[in-house]
Amino acid sequence: MANLAIDSASQDLLFREAHSAHRFTDEPVSDEAVKAIYDLIKYAPTSMNMQALRVVLIRSDDARERLVRQMIDTNKEKTSSAPLVAIIAADLDFHDEMPRLFPHFPQAKDIFFAKRDDRVPHAVSSATLQLGYFIVGVRAAGLGAGPMAGFDVDGVNKEFFDDGKHHAICVMVIGNPAEDAYHPRLPRLEYDEVFTTV
Repeated sequence: MANLAIDSASQDLLFREAHSAHRFTDEPVSDEAVKAIYDLIKYAPTSMNMQALRVVLIRSDDARERLVRQMIDTNKEKTSSAPLVAIIAADLDFHDEMPRLFPHFPQAKDIFFAKRDDRVPHAVSSATLQLGYFIVGVRAAGLGAGPMAGFDVDGVNKEFFDDGKHHAICVMVIGNPAEDAYHPRLPRLEYDEVFTTV
């Protein structure tokens, strides 16, 4: 489209032709690739520069088995077989980093976020914004991303975040898409169904 700054191929890679991937080749996803993705997306916008995103990369067989047990049945196979699986979580104590990350208002930590009940919705919303950027970053690396909400949240939190400081918001499979990686594209709402001008 004429009004967009990135070229048509980039538009397709990141958005139009991108799907949630469900099957992958056996090619591994290196730590270097994940670091490059994070370097690309770490400036995602968040409220007051909250950096609540935390990612656990599942690489050991034991951790994968523990995670698979928490997935709903339709997500177990893809979680078992993907080259890389990541648990995307929100750090509920994100405020501890705020004096460093939001230096012109260091007292925000205590004014706004002293109580955990006040922090949780902010942690989840900011981490979810960062998650959206992470998905686009995975696509920019030429990889497929399959974000999933179909898991026992309490079970994952107990297995991987038993100190109560983090809250799982998504499990994502990542890898090079196989030939049958994608389900058929489902419909989306049209512009006039989403946007209103007042």
